[in-house]
Amino acid sequence: MESRNECVNLELLINDVQLFMKREDLLHPLVSGNKFRKLKYNLIEAKEKGLDTLLTFGGAFSNHIAATAAAGKLSGFKTIGVIRGEELALKVLDNPTLSFAVSQGMQLHFVSRSAYGAKESEVFLEELERLFGAFYLLPEGGSNELAVKGCEEILTEQDREFDFVCCAAGTGATASGIINASGSKQKVLVFPALKGSFLSDDICKFAKKDNWELIEAYHFGGYGKINDELVRFLNAFYRETSIPLDPVYTGKMMCGIVDLAEKGYFPSGSRILAIHTGGLQGIAGMNKLLMKKNRPIINY
Repeated sequence: MESRNECVNLELLINDVQLFMKREDLLHPLVSGNKFRKLKYNLIEAKEKGLDTLLTFGGAFSNHIAATAAAGKLSGFKTIGVIRGEELALKVLDNPTLSFAVSQGMQLHFVSRSAYGAKESEVFLEELERLFGAFYLLPEGGSNELAVKGCEEILTEQDREFDFVCCAAGTGATASGIINASGSKQKVLVFPALKGSFLSDDICKFAKKDNWELIEAYHFGGYGKINDELVRFLNAFYRETSIPLDPVYTGKMMCGIVDLAEKGYFPSGSRILAIHTGGLQGIAGMNKLLMKKNRPIINY
């Protein structure tokens, strides 16, 4: 898979703080952002092991499911997605993420939420192997040591000029890679998309440095939760910068960065690099949910 990205000055000066963004969302049109990084070395490993099938897990609007389906097709793998929620089997055509995965050749296997909760158990994995034969297992979200290795390539030597590096986090692999690649004088701010402090333990499994901090005040109620305030921020940010943000990860992070800057969290003269981790495919599904509730939608 070929890739590209760019670093842009957002030209937003808040309390003498400069904001920049690394456009990892531009890495690839179908396998964008941190998903490209996480899959890179896992695909190499699968080929080296002689396996031709990737199997992974995800929910109704999973960026990882969409990215694995596309990357598998591009790299010559068969793909299987184990999807949380049996009821979704009847709604594939109405679900932009799942219908995209199917269009990329992914076979979907729907399981109950209780069965999904045991997805890492030996019994469950053995059952999947009986159903589908040998496969290369990708964890939910694609997070493992090889994923962290790929995410360590997000930062380059040129990025050492920034004082703060900010990233959103779900499973912690992307944050761990960024922390490992950061400079000794940099501070990495991690914005969890989920409620709770458990992410700290997940990051500690892979992070080799302690120059990071969890910023937990901007999850907007938890994973996949969104309100009118966040929608207004996303639409205003797009009008001002022409950069689309996803509502689950990067959008919440950017809202947090701007709020922190306005409150004086960053020292005067700070240069901040925000990592855009992609996830834009989920906007269509989110807007469907918002329209059903008669709420304002994301206008890109």
